[in-house]
Amino acid sequence: MPASTATTIRVSPEIKSTLERIAIDTRRSTSFLAAEAVSAYVERELQSLDGIKRALADARLGHVVPHDDAMAEIHAVIDAAEAARDAVM
Repeated sequence: MPASTATTIRVSPEIKSTLERIAIDTRRSTSFLAAEAVSAYVERELQSLDGIKRALADARLGHVVPHDDAMAEIHAVIDAAEAARDAVM
């Protein structure tokens, strides 16, 4: 079993009650479920932050697409999808 450490968090009574209900229904401890939730949140936020940092670095290097060009591409994709849908109908 990997090493772990304890931390304390404050949640609303409603969240605590719901967490306890989930723990009972899944036969898991509230501690296990809370650790899983925090782990998923941390991983998701880390991916978001890393993506933002990469995007900012690209922007600093000038690797950007002008807004009008991006919108034209988006509209072209939508128009193509609508045409394909209409052709099937």
